[in-house]
Amino acid sequence: MAVTRDQIMKAAIQHLNESPAASMAQLAEAVGISRATLHRHFSSRDDLMLALAHRAHDQWEDLQTSSGMVAATASQDRAALERAMKALLEGLIEVADEYGFGLTDDRLATHPELKRRADDLEEREVVFYAAAQRAGLLRADLPARWISNAVFGLLVAVRESLRNGDVARRDVARLLLDTFLHGAAPQQEPQEERA
Repeated sequence: MAVTRDQIMKAAIQHLNESPAASMAQLAEAVGISRATLHRHFSSRDDLMLALAHRAHDQWEDLQTSSGMVAATASQDRAALERAMKALLEGLIEVADEYGFGLTDDRLATHPELKRRADDLEEREVVFYAAAQRAGLLRADLPARWISNAVFGLLVAVRESLRNGDVARRDVARLLLDTFLHGAAPQQEPQEERA
């Protein structure tokens, strides 16, 4: 039975998340194919990584649309922005978890084609966070790009926490949303409860 390019990519993703520096020989073994077969689909490790990065960017872009982020940004409706933010952040957890091996890979981050695409996708989110600021959902005193970078940092934390077994998968969405929206400071008791 011939293995498809998609099957190779799925198996490579799984193996790279366990061993980000895996060689083509190790990836071929993990997929259960020969190196020659792997090279018929991907000429080099860089070619495979580029294909995986494009796949991750496709999912990121699809998520921006399916979360309602694009429509909410255009509408400026507070309730729509709030729903979209929750859906976006929860969806980004899945993308970061699946493609975590690439989150901190400098070679992918500096590849001209990928950088251009990532910059475009990030800019859409910066505009979304700015709309959320105008609607009063996020602090207006922070630069929207800082907020975007903070989300990225939290996604790296999600990926590392899951990879190291520091948190349960079922708790990740709550932890990310709570940390993003409320920070790490202790929650203040309402005034009437303190009296």
